[in-house]
Amino acid sequence: MKRELRIFLTALMFLTRIPVSRWADHQPEYLQASARYFPLAGWIVAAVHFLVFWIFYFIGVTDVAVLLAIGASLLLTGAFHEDGFADCCDAFGGGWNREQILTIMKDSRLGTFGVAGLVLVLGLKFLLLTHLFTEVDSLWQYVVVLALGHSLSRFSAVSLIQVSQYVLQPGSKAKPLASERLGPAAYGLAALCGAAPLLLLPLKAALVLLPVAGLVFWSKRYYEKWIGGYTGDCLGALQQVTELVCYLTILVLWRST
Repeated sequence: MKRELRIFLTALMFLTRIPVSRWADHQPEYLQASARYFPLAGWIVAAVHFLVFWIFYFIGVTDVAVLLAIGASLLLTGAFHEDGFADCCDAFGGGWNREQILTIMKDSRLGTFGVAGLVLVLGLKFLLLTHLFTEVDSLWQYVVVLALGHSLSRFSAVSLIQVSQYVLQPGSKAKPLASERLGPAAYGLAALCGAAPLLLLPLKAALVLLPVAGLVFWSKRYYEKWIGGYTGDCLGALQQVTELVCYLTILVLWRST
């Protein structure tokens, strides 16, 4: 149990800026194993997101509360996934071959494609969450949808690690994650944590698994075609797009029935 707790805390250290006790020492094998808890870390991000939304919703207006809640989740994660998404936009938007793409991806500077991508992804997230609030049946259902978006999107990144291969980049934070794939039990735990919010939603919500699965395998083919596999930035980009796909799918399902 103590080892599992350390692995979970390693996941929190890797994905968020939540302070962790010193006794949870960081070791490469813990980081590799921590992928099983990425969706669970998504629950925590979703809880903070909703808490900020709930506070400002009752003292202001919905769109302001949504915007501040998104800002809180950015602060909590250090814009970790958004940074990967922006780097991928710059790399795949400006590179014409494997070497160019990987070189641009390692560049810490933000380019035009990255800025445009961030504006698009954050704008879409704001609009989708604002509309979702008016469509869901209750405040409780809204927080469950948030949990689904944050957990299932992180599970999609874990799934890409399982089905593709890591492209070696010096100094990459994702390298220890790629050293060994999760075993069946660990991957099953990640899947359970990623999809668990569906148990609290109407049955039709399970249809969200179809576009998410399709996105994972499309990403695998796309990344392998251009660079031979995935990088840490690719995982962040997949997480962001999957989160948007979750919200969009739920919104369409709720409006069509």
